[in-house]
Amino acid sequence: MREVHVNDITQAVAKMCIATNVKISPDILEGLKKSQKLESSPIGIDILDQLLQNAEIAERKNMPICQDTGMAVVFVEIGQEVSISGGLLTDAINEGVRKGYEEGYLRKSIVEDPFFRVNTNDNTPAVIHYDIVGGDSLKISLSPKGFGSENMSRIYMLKPSDGIEGAKRVILETIDMAGPNACPPMVVGVGIGGTFEKAAILAKKALIRPIDQSSDITYVSNLEKELTKKANQLGIGPQGMGGRTTVLGINIETFPTHIAGLPVAINISCHVTRHMSVSL
Repeated sequence: MREVHVNDITQAVAKMCIATNVKISPDILEGLKKSQKLESSPIGIDILDQLLQNAEIAERKNMPICQDTGMAVVFVEIGQEVSISGGLLTDAINEGVRKGYEEGYLRKSIVEDPFFRVNTNDNTPAVIHYDIVGGDSLKISLSPKGFGSENMSRIYMLKPSDGIEGAKRVILETIDMAGPNACPPMVVGVGIGGTFEKAAILAKKALIRPIDQSSDITYVSNLEKELTKKANQLGIGPQGMGGRTTVLGINIETFPTHIAGLPVAINISCHVTRHMSVSL
């Protein structure tokens, strides 16, 4: 049994909160550069250049890439041979979020009740998803999620007879409805299968997969490429000003489902799409 102390977890999460908010992920940076070369709209090219300049300034000055530093979404893969010492794992993660947002001077955006909206003043609690896996490692993935794009997300409970074509339709409709509100170019996470809540979690988890890594399932990989191409033909363009660059990538995750259902969740993310993973 391998022991991991909560202090190490807290420190790791705190560093991740700051790093993801001030330094754009390599896959997203490369996606923006690639899109700029392919973009045909003059204003679209200019906007992409501004986004790249913004990312460079943020990293150089250690400042947030975006003023919305998001709600901390954490995926934890914990090996069965790992023992957490010194306290509770959930408390350690939330303490890391608190520490990171305070020390990084990041905007605190979380309210303690959805109706009686008093700010918690430390950006906690985080939304945490746990998965028990084999081995003796602890992997933590962090994705601070801004709500300009989160609010554009949708879930559909399709009929099995709607099939792949039905899934394609609602994915593209959701992207089209999001328009400029999600700060395009977007990254789109899609979860297909499972149940109502499983599809949504799959869609969220899809956003932490780098956009330059396709699905391991052949038909899903082909679907990602097809939908990315079609989404970029919608003409929304960078910041909704028109052009070929509406999405940087579409990541799809699937899961077995019930004979009577076809859940499809679409989680829209902005051009920043912060994500980072560490193993302890």
